Amino acid sequence: MAARRLWALLAALRAGWCLLPQAGYLHPDEFFQSPEVMAGDVLNLQVYYPWEFLSSSPCRTAVFPLATSGVAYWVLKALQQLDVCSRCVSAYTLLVAPRLLLTLFSFGLDYSVHRLAPVWGAEPWQALLLLAGSYVTLVFYTRTFTNTLEGFLFALLLVLVSSTKSAGRVTRPARSPLIGVVTAAGFFNRPTFLAFALMPLLCWAGLNADSRKSIKALINPFWKLITCACFTAVVFITADTMYFTSVGWDSLFSFTNGSLSDVIAQVNHRVVVTPFNFLRYNLDSRNLAQHGSHPRVTHFVVNGALLFGILHLLAVGAGFKMLKKYIHQSVRVGSYYRGSPRLSVPSDGQPTLLLFYFVPLALLSLFSHQEPRFLIPLILPLVLFSASQNRAMKWQPIIIIFNVLGAFLFGCLHQGGLIPCLFHLEHLVHSLEASNHPRCYTLLFAHTYMPPRSLLNIEKKDTHVEVIDMAGSEEETLCQVVGQHANNGTCGDCHFLVIIPGTVRATISKCGVLLKNETLIFPHLSMEDPPQISFLFSENWRSQLGLYILQLGRAQQSL
Repeated sequence: MAARRLWALLAALRAGWCLLPQAGYLHPDEFFQSPEVMAGDVLNLQVYYPWEFLSSSPCRTAVFPLATSGVAYWVLKALQQLDVCSRCVSAYTLLVAPRLLLTLFSFGLDYSVHRLAPVWGAEPWQALLLLAGSYVTLVFYTRTFTNTLEGFLFALLLVLVSSTKSAGRVTRPARSPLIGVVTAAGFFNRPTFLAFALMPLLCWAGLNADSRKSIKALINPFWKLITCACFTAVVFITADTMYFTSVGWDSLFSFTNGSLSDVIAQVNHRVVVTPFNFLRYNLDSRNLAQHGSHPRVTHFVVNGALLFGILHLLAVGAGFKMLKKYIHQSVRVGSYYRGSPRLSVPSDGQPTLLLFYFVPLALLSLFSHQEPRFLIPLILPLVLFSASQNRAMKWQPIIIIFNVLGAFLFGCLHQGGLIPCLFHLEHLVHSLEASNHPRCYTLLFAHTYMPPRSLLNIEKKDTHVEVIDMAGSEEETLCQVVGQHANNGTCGDCHFLVIIPGTVRATISKCGVLLKNETLIFPHLSMEDPPQISFLFSENWRSQLGLYILQLGRAQQSL
């Protein structure tokens, strides 16, 4: 009973923290792979379209962004048009609506763990607490990453391929059509899904092979799987072709006045297969180097421990022990028998769970670009393994401290000032004073993550707000751009705002511009421009962990 109450509390925390909302900004992809694109398509807001969603280089399927952020924004748009609420579309709802939908989906992970725990010899409520208490679930699985969707599909695939136990009997999985649909959908979401799906599919194939007595009965499930996977692929290709050509999404729902023939003609003219473009781009090492190259052991040594802490270390230790046992048995059996040695797999399924964890990790390690979020789908087999044989019980204090620190760092601190800053700017440009007396705003962001323009809630037809992203520009370049805009005398009622972390705040002072006003948003931690330890113990420590909104005027004139 205590475990159930604790899980309910953690579930409420997951939903409540999403609504609060979380201020931490994990990576630009959480906005620019879904909400930013759909805000422009559905709500007609000013946004920045990443190169993956341009018609010249389509590398991301539009189906999942449409089914998540697109649906959420369509609901907001409909509510506003029906006058249900006058401010249905705001910076807050634009941020929270897609996240809330993903948070609801995340409880599918809890269902999957509860369903799979008895199959794999894990204690269900212990596994659920490990899942719900992980900061990966609280933070990453409430964000609009394609990796988050990959985790949901991986969990669903594990449920579909696993045998079930009821009334003392083991029921073999026979859901080949659904398995084909999930595999194809996962591949179009991220082609790396095949790395996660490999071992579950082999497990499913082995279970079916053992339970079939005739060739026809053996081939039939595989034929259904392939057929359904191909059908799903055709659906994705058709939808992506419509999106990335001039036809658009409206043609999916309206076939009047000859529009159906136009759609068919457009599809015949150009077929878009986004996974092919994705693989072609990422298999080129020069392209991956632009996003950052890492040692091949980064996932194994750094990212696994960063995401899962002691659970990753427990899995690594168990993996080495099983490998050592396998080698020992191989030598022992080989000395007595001829032929290939075989290791008898224990009935508790622990080696299989380790394979579900380490095989995808090893395959993803073949690529030089390795980010921690690429591994978040692996939380499911990891908590199932850790909840068996009471592996994690004695490490409870460490697990709790690790997840509290992780949730605070990534959910609150990491680039934590940028979202509140955009909320503040949205209120500023939409204020009553601004609407009565139209003003022009130039917003320059420097040394921050890419700002999602959609959160400013500016329609495409409006031209009074300009956003400039200087990223991590050098001091000389930054001062040159700041000086040009500060000395712009062509606009009598223009406001020039610079958004910059406190750790590089002094750079603006060197640009020789007049500071009219400044606002400090706390907290904000930039790992690209981290604060010095000595400053954190000074009186000025808040500025080092803050984000500044500086309103600048004309450059100061020298006497």
